[in-house]
This record gives sequence, structure tokens and C-alpha cells, in this order.
Amino acid sequence: MKRRTLIKGMATGLSSLYLSKSYAGRLLNAPYADGQFQPTWDSLTQYQVPDWFRDAKFGMWAHWGPQCQPEYGDWYARGMYQEGSSQYNYHVQKYGHPSKFGFKDVINDWKAENWDPGELIGLYKKAGAKYFMALANHHDNFDLYKSKYQTWNSTRMGPKKDLIDGWAKAAKYHGLRFGVSVHAAHAWSWMETAQRADKKGPLTGVSYDGKITKADGAGKWWHGEDPQELYAQNHPLSENSLDDGMIHRQWNWGNGVAVPSKAYCEKFYNRTIDLIDKYGPDLVYFDDTALPLWPASNAGLRIAAHMYNASIKKHGKLDAVIFGKILDEQQRKCMVWDIERGQSNQIESQPWQTDTCIGGWHYDRRIYDTNGYKSANTVIHTLIDVVSKNGNLMLNIPVRGDGTIDEKERAVVEEIAAWMQVNSESIYGTRPWTTFGEGPAIDSAAPLSAQGFNEGKGKPFASSDIRFTTKEKILYAAMLGWPANRTTLIKKLAADAGVGKIEVVSLLGQNGKLEFEQSREGLKLQLPEVPPCKTAFVFRIEGAIA
Repeated sequence: MKRRTLIKGMATGLSSLYLSKSYAGRLLNAPYADGQFQPTWDSLTQYQVPDWFRDAKFGMWAHWGPQCQPEYGDWYARGMYQEGSSQYNYHVQKYGHPSKFGFKDVINDWKAENWDPGELIGLYKKAGAKYFMALANHHDNFDLYKSKYQTWNSTRMGPKKDLIDGWAKAAKYHGLRFGVSVHAAHAWSWMETAQRADKKGPLTGVSYDGKITKADGAGKWWHGEDPQELYAQNHPLSENSLDDGMIHRQWNWGNGVAVPSKAYCEKFYNRTIDLIDKYGPDLVYFDDTALPLWPASNAGLRIAAHMYNASIKKHGKLDAVIFGKILDEQQRKCMVWDIERGQSNQIESQPWQTDTCIGGWHYDRRIYDTNGYKSANTVIHTLIDVVSKNGNLMLNIPVRGDGTIDEKERAVVEEIAAWMQVNSESIYGTRPWTTFGEGPAIDSAAPLSAQGFNEGKGKPFASSDIRFTTKEKILYAAMLGWPANRTTLIKKLAADAGVGKIEVVSLLGQNGKLEFEQSREGLKLQLPEVPPCKTAFVFRIEGAIA
């Protein structure tokens, strides 16, 4: 590996950046769309989140690709090469040893034969989604569209369909904003497990297929194809690569990770620009610290500048959204901060997003078999909590290998749809109030880890937990449970709390007005005998609310 030189001042937001001098010089000359945005953190701080995204509040995601074909959980393309893991054991039993049947062969097995994007997106629209996100590639490095720069793509192998085109057309038909999620920047280190070999058993020392070449394909289904375009493993291992958890500590391209080559970074850049230009997504989600390959490369900065400039040229204004994870304060001004499987514990000054899933990211039959999906109640509570803090929720419904969702998932989506039909006015187009809520769950809220991952770690929501949103001169107060005595007290709306005199209170889904008393103790409400819906009950409050 070349000696690294400390280069300062390429961009603000990080104090230093390690690159070879020649490598850094070449990076800075790469093209991107002209316009007001330059590929620097300082320039990207001009970004303003478009109102359509702030108003949408709820999106849905199909985190679907060849790793769903085995139906055995998330990160399958990595786990199948981890000797002794549940995915390795399953793979050996179902397909054979990974030296003979590798992930490339899982791709070949995947046909997506029952995929109907129009039906699925129609279901998600019914559930209240205002935008839809489709996986464009994962850490497995397989492009799910007609890729100009990646021969390992879904139009040539596996389903032999342009999945992103199908999703995009269905989203447009149903009037949803369309997004793509891009994860392939990490294939370089993430797929290093494919370089391993068994340490015990009859095939001890026999290498998996991570370093096979085009020449090895003679007589195989992949004859003439180069597996290294997919695996990208013709490089030394990262430090401590045999430690399966090391990938998480190296996610920001530090801590001894094998530094990706110039060619790898530029190919990723070209693939992503091709994706953006060809399918015109309104949103792009990056599963990266800040932006892809940062700080090993400025490819992500160039992609962001390109997308923002292209959006202005197309719409006459900046209409695009880019998501990034683990952002510092400056970076949160450059894009939308995304929190994976978690929520902020305060009202954020900038719009943000929670992305989560009712099961695993990739379809896992074990979760279905054990009834392990999140309930609609949990999803609705999460949506209300996130929106009260100036956020959006993007929800993944795991898709089976054949392109369908199962009946238990469908039931969850249908319950969400029923709730939104009654209560959506308290979600869409709203903004945070002066405080996001009250109740015991606030005191037990778990802190965020790096990416997020604090969902489900606090006290469950109950009828004494209230979340607020506002729209025009209306205050909405969502009660996250139904009290047994059919009365509730909202302390933040006490007569001496500076909120003014409340004039009218109604319950969404219920005809007529509610009886109430506003005192120094709070706003006391008398509830009807029958709840208007199954979970989370929203009061519409009119009056001189501060």
C-alpha cells in the first residue's frame, strides 16, 4: 500500500483526510453537472430541504435484491461466507459450499417471477405513503437497473429485468415521489468475507469464490463474465478482516480498512451518476457515513453537487433530497440526516428521517415463521413520534425473492392504511409545535448510537403519552393509547401554560365536539365510549394556541 500523506483543507466538516498526493489530485478533476453547487461541504450548505418532502412525512421502501432470494435475512451475501454462521450453515445445506456455489450463483437463481410493482406501490399509496424508495444496489455490488458501467446488473443476470425502471414507472403512475437507495460503495470491504476459506471440516483451506476470475468461467453459466466486477476482491484484506464486527468500525473508511482504488471509486461515481440521470429520482439514500466513500474519495461530494445542480436545471428550483447517516452539524445542512432504526429525542431544527423496517432489511422467512414483524400499532406510534420532532418516516416492507410480500406483512400495511384514512390530516403538511410531547416515555427514551438503533429500547407508549403537531391554526394532540376511564389530561395545555384559551376540541374520526375543561392542571377531556380507530387517537384543538 502506498504511503499516505495528510492532506488538509480539501473540505470542511472533517479535520483531516488521508490520501496519496497523486490520488487526491486526480479526484479533484472529475466532472459533475455545472451549477451553483460545488463538490465541497461549504458549497453544499446552500441546500434547503424542499417543502414537498417536509409535507410528505411518510414514505415506503422496497429493500429488495438478490439477497432476498434465499429468504434468510439481512447481509446474506456477507454472512454466507462466515463459516459457522446461521447463514453459512443454511447456504451449505441449500446450495452447497461457497467455494462451489457463491453469491454470483445466488444471483443466477433469482428470477423475481411474481413481481408486480404497480400492485405493491398501489398498496403503499393506500397506506398513506407519499414517496417510494427502491433499492438500486446493495453492498453486494449488483445493480438492479440497466447499468452502463456495471455488467453485473439485473437486466443481464438473474431476473433479466430493469427493476428500477419498473418501480419508477409504477411510482409515477400512482403519483408518488420516487427514490433510490445506493449502498454499493462498501462492497470493497464488505465482501472481503468471500476471500476466506473454511478453517475446519473436509474443505479446510479451500478458498471461497471471492477471488475467482473471468478465466475460471469456462463451461459455467457465467462464461465470459468477470466475477471481480461484482466481488471487487482483487486487493489485500483490511486490518482485522477476520473479525466479523470490524466492518462496522471501518464504515467511515478508517481504522485500517483497505483503501479503495481510484478505479473503484470512479466506477462507483459513474454508476451513480448514470442511475440519477437515467431514472430521475427525487430522492437518493446513501447507506454511508456522510456521503459515499468519504473521506477516502470525494466521489460522494461530486454526486451530491451533480444531483442538486441537475434538479435545479430540471425543475427551476432545488427539488431533490439526499439522505446521509452519522452527520456532523455542517453536514446536516447539506442533506437530510437519516437515522436508521431510531428516533431523535428532541425537535430537530432541520428536517430529518427515520428509516426502519417491520422485519429484517432483506426478507427472512424465520421472522415470518415466528410472527416477529412489528405491529401496525408500533409503526403508527413511530410515525407520530417522528413527525412531532420535525422528521419523516420511511418504512421498509421486506419483499420475498419472487417479488411478493407475505400475508402477514400485507395485514400490517392494511392496518396502517385504516389509521391514515382517519388521522392523516394530523400528519401531512404539519410542523412541530413548541414542544413535541409529554408523558412517561420521554423520560425513558434511549440515546442514539452512531447510526441510530435506539428504537424499541425505551418505555412503551401509553395513553398518558401525547405527541403534538400543528398546521395553520390547528393543534393536533395524538394520544398513544386509550385510557380505561375514558378521560385524559394534557398538561402542556394548562390554562396558565401560555397557550391561550382553547375554544373547540374534536376527535378525528368522531362526529361532534368533545367536552373539555381547561384548568391550571391541564386540558381535561371526556372521551366517547367507542374509539374511532384501533390505535393512536388524535385530538383536533382550535383556539389561541401559542
